[in-house]
Amino acid sequence: MKNSLKEKFYYRLERFMSKGGSSIFLSLLILFIFSFLILMGLRLLLITLFPGLDYNGNPFRDIWITFLEMTATGNMNQDNLAPAWLKVMTVISGLTGVILLSMLIGFITTSLNKMLYEFRKGRGKIIESDHTLILGWNERVVDIIRELILANESERKATVVILSEADKEYMDDLISKRLPDTMTTDIITTQGDYANINELERVNVKESKSIIILANCTESASKDKKVASDVQSIKSILAITSCQGGKNELPIVAEVFTEEKREIISFFEDENIIAIDSWTIMGKLLVQTSLTSGLEMVYNEILSFDGCEVYFHEDQWNNINFYDLAYYLEDGIPLGTYSEEEGLVLRPDRDTVLKNGDQVVILAEDDSTIKLGPSKRFSPKSIPLKDEKLEQVQKKILILGWHKVAEIFIEEATDYLIEDSEFDILFHKPPAELQEMIIDLKEEYPEFKINLIDSNPLAIECLEKVNPSQYDNVIVLSQSMKEESADKIDSDTLIILLMLRKIIKDFENTHLLTQVLNSENQEIINQTDVDDFIISNKLITMILAQLSEEPLIKTFYDDIFSEDGSEIYVKPTTLYFEEFPQKITFAEAMEIANKRDEICLGIRKGNLSKDVSSNFGVKLNLEKDEQIELNEHDFLVVLSEDEL
Repeated sequence: MKNSLKEKFYYRLERFMSKGGSSIFLSLLILFIFSFLILMGLRLLLITLFPGLDYNGNPFRDIWITFLEMTATGNMNQDNLAPAWLKVMTVISGLTGVILLSMLIGFITTSLNKMLYEFRKGRGKIIESDHTLILGWNERVVDIIRELILANESERKATVVILSEADKEYMDDLISKRLPDTMTTDIITTQGDYANINELERVNVKESKSIIILANCTESASKDKKVASDVQSIKSILAITSCQGGKNELPIVAEVFTEEKREIISFFEDENIIAIDSWTIMGKLLVQTSLTSGLEMVYNEILSFDGCEVYFHEDQWNNINFYDLAYYLEDGIPLGTYSEEEGLVLRPDRDTVLKNGDQVVILAEDDSTIKLGPSKRFSPKSIPLKDEKLEQVQKKILILGWHKVAEIFIEEATDYLIEDSEFDILFHKPPAELQEMIIDLKEEYPEFKINLIDSNPLAIECLEKVNPSQYDNVIVLSQSMKEESADKIDSDTLIILLMLRKIIKDFENTHLLTQVLNSENQEIINQTDVDDFIISNKLITMILAQLSEEPLIKTFYDDIFSEDGSEIYVKPTTLYFEEFPQKITFAEAMEIANKRDEICLGIRKGNLSKDVSSNFGVKLNLEKDEQIELNEHDFLVVLSEDEL
């Protein structure tokens, strides 16, 4: 059917107007000019047909008056002396002008509101370069920014750009509230789909320094939400690669929950793309912390940019023996070597000789402070080694609550503990899902005792009944398997800790651990006399931030978090010395640890284990000539094969 002229006109008009603000403004401008020409023509026509209406005798003044009356109704008094019929044109010109100008003002107001809305949403193009790009938003983002601020402290200017679907105003308000001083780092937030190529190009992804992709749900979320989050992360990686012409050159660190999706990411065969499972790491950390008190403070310093860090350092080593290298360095403790052929080797063989250009893994204050001297700076005296081993015994562990990390904890703990060690899980009205998990764990690890107890850890009478003091370790986790906020989980944890402190008068024989999700709750937890607390979000964010700065450090984490490799332990000084007190230098502490095939990273003073201001007694990477006094209740922080 043939379209009418009217239909064609409205169709073309709709197409033109749908192009946006410029077409609307142009339409209004054309309409104004067209109306002005008509009204001006009618006025001149009336004057021509009826000369008696020409009261001023100047046609150009009539044109000007028409324009003034259309642009401002106050100018209608220009025709006070005009004849009656000419005043009709005056009224028509004024009304037409009011209508058109109202439409124009309305358009301008709407356009300004839209522009301000776009500014609030951060929809403009990001022209930064060499910036760290964070994609997504979750409860860890503030801690990640805090770590990046510390990492950039030595730079004159640095930038962190956040692209998220969260509201920009919300992001800006939270960041300014939690991080009032960003030092040399600018924080830019913008709203958008971070799996969209156009959005990634808008934040100048090609010129970024590194990329962190955050999960868009919590670890306690449903399986469907976790899968959706992982799919979004994979789409983002594909979009980032596409923005670079199909070949990725940027370090990308992504939080991925499911093993299946991590395997898909491995198909990229790109060493720059790292997918981490936060709670597998947390489970391993929880196991190691349960074996040795104070380990969380050690990791808190090593993983943070605020303190000593792990560096992969190349130099002209001139065939120095690996275990002598520490005494050539004013700052730094060598931990191992790295090469593409052999990978990372922590605590290498005693006869390892370093060749020029070899990469050495060093714990140091800063990479700029690692300086090789021409000769030994320190010559520690040899101290007799007691060489006593800890006796491995069966352990009884009480888990209050349940979380995905608990399942990983049990799986990992079976590699460290001897047979017939016992795990008791206290959970109020355990759902069928948890009961099935416990049955599966029992079948998988028949040599261990794994029991599920239906009781309420938030009721003091239930805690008294189970008698927590009979256990070697008491671990406090989430009290619900449903998705809950970090503050709600931490609040339940705090209540349980306060009740445990009342039930257990002293923690001499019971090692009390807890998992803190929100780092801002650290100071509150400090008041409960808990032996160790793992600030989950903080430690994970430290790892994410460090991987974004140095992807190679993943090999270090893979080793120390694995039972097969070398791990960090806090061991009592009674394993090393016969007599106390021992007044020695830190270099001599390193030397005696070497006699046990261990590398000493620092010390922990037992009398300061509850002192927050002294980092709970932990000091790492001391000056090698610093005098230290060790007693029988103190500890050495060492890199070792096992905890014995």
